[in-house]
Amino acid sequence: MPLSAPAGGGFHAPLVLKRLQLAAGRDRATVTTGYRAPSPALFVSEAPRAGLDFAALLGTWPLLATARRGDGHPVLVLPGLFAGDPATALLRRVLRALGHNVSGWSLGTNRGPNAHVVQELRCELERLHHDSGRRVSLVGWSLGGLYAQELARAAPGSVRTLVTLGTPVLPRSEWTQSLSRIADRASYLPRPAALLPRPWAERGSLRVPATSVYTRADGIVGWSTCRYPARPRRENIEVRGAHLGLAYNPAVLWLLADRLGQGEGKWKPFRAPLPLLSFFPRRR
Repeated sequence: MPLSAPAGGGFHAPLVLKRLQLAAGRDRATVTTGYRAPSPALFVSEAPRAGLDFAALLGTWPLLATARRGDGHPVLVLPGLFAGDPATALLRRVLRALGHNVSGWSLGTNRGPNAHVVQELRCELERLHHDSGRRVSLVGWSLGGLYAQELARAAPGSVRTLVTLGTPVLPRSEWTQSLSRIADRASYLPRPAALLPRPWAERGSLRVPATSVYTRADGIVGWSTCRYPARPRRENIEVRGAHLGLAYNPAVLWLLADRLGQGEGKWKPFRAPLPLLSFFPRRR
């Protein structure tokens, strides 16, 4: 399928930000020592900065057509809190055009890891693996990245690689504890009694290649919680942009094509292409 220019469908950053503001407004002061919360300026500017990420994508769209192709293995994309498949529609369209067999999560709006969500995701991963006969790559944005990480921890034999976008990957990070408090206070989320212990945590170590993408200008998640400790087959890639723009950020889309396009068992660290070097800060 040709990689044509995006029409802008699925871009709902202002709506998502409004919901996050309503849910998180009172909780920002509860963050404890050791966790640096995003500044209020970054928080309130998320939506317009996400729009700039989308505008940058339009300017670099022809370059994406030259990105690494996939081999047709299945890819499961999981959205962030208060988002659903429409929010990742453009990301999935790009990956599909590059040869990946991409699926959304098909569970409506992501309102937290209740028992139904956890069970459905486990079943979907098993189905994709069984039907294709190939391991599945997982891509998760924000809270969706936590889901993807726990799926990979629970079923490493079914997962080829993991890429998280703006996700607090550190165990027991203050951000995930804050998210749990938000869920407890929000009447439109599933009641705590219906939830598994939060954050959703599987036993065992993470045994698949993992890439964490983060931005220091993240106005939703403290960027320091989005970095894996140094270990084999782990990498932390910094990009420029907003949290709500990560699924439209040209650097992120290029990185996804590169990471997902690697052959199974042939993982190598990411190297940014020369035309996009300005999108990837050199510090690591």
